[in-house]
Amino acid sequence: MTTGKPHKAAFYDLDGTLLSCNLVTTYAYYARNDSSLLKSAYLFLRVLLSVPILFTLDLYSRSQFNLFFFRFYRGMNRDRLIGLADDLFEVTLKPSIYPQAEELVRRTREEGFRNVLLTGAHDITIRPIALHFGIDDVICNRLAFHQHVATGRVLPPLVAEGEKARIIRDYAEAEGIDLARSCAFSDSTSDIPMLAVTGHPVATNPSRRLRRYAQRHRWPLIELSDTKNDLAHFLHWLPASPASKGAGA
Repeated sequence: MTTGKPHKAAFYDLDGTLLSCNLVTTYAYYARNDSSLLKSAYLFLRVLLSVPILFTLDLYSRSQFNLFFFRFYRGMNRDRLIGLADDLFEVTLKPSIYPQAEELVRRTREEGFRNVLLTGAHDITIRPIALHFGIDDVICNRLAFHQHVATGRVLPPLVAEGEKARIIRDYAEAEGIDLARSCAFSDSTSDIPMLAVTGHPVATNPSRRLRRYAQRHRWPLIELSDTKNDLAHFLHWLPASPASKGAGA
């Protein structure tokens, strides 16, 4: 292991945590901007009609939701998805960044955490987001392609639910990360395993179910949409880096 690397990490979910948009919003942008107007209308209408199914699957299982949802990408061209990714970020994703999200990521970086994005979103969409936030490492779903055309499948492992916790444990072992000193941020009960595997879980813009769970387990809660929140109320709770301790002496 290379010396000088942080020995603690901050694991961030994306949709609902750092951004207010979701996977459906992202797909809708790709669908609306297909080179064929007729195909664009078909793709958009198809996902629109599937919203009730997607909503039900999301309540039942985020893993099943992802498997079903990524089928919508079947037939899309890889080069076109890559070509649209930067515009997608500027037009749709960047405006949806919660007001305090960048400040939070900056503060965990300054506190000596390695910032890791752990999300069910796919790899093509994630690149400009990770660059914008200055994320150190990205772990996300990867679309499968055959001859540059999406198959509608996701390459294993599927990043969702309990698999996120396993991924974090494997990552920590490989990178020498102390999970007891690490923290995790998410908005959803589907990410409770991801949150709980670290020593310092933070319910971020939590759903009602996650809020109740976090309150029962005395986890901190953060609302990144609140511009009056200076984030100082939970910083003392995070494990300080040696440099931070020395500075406060």
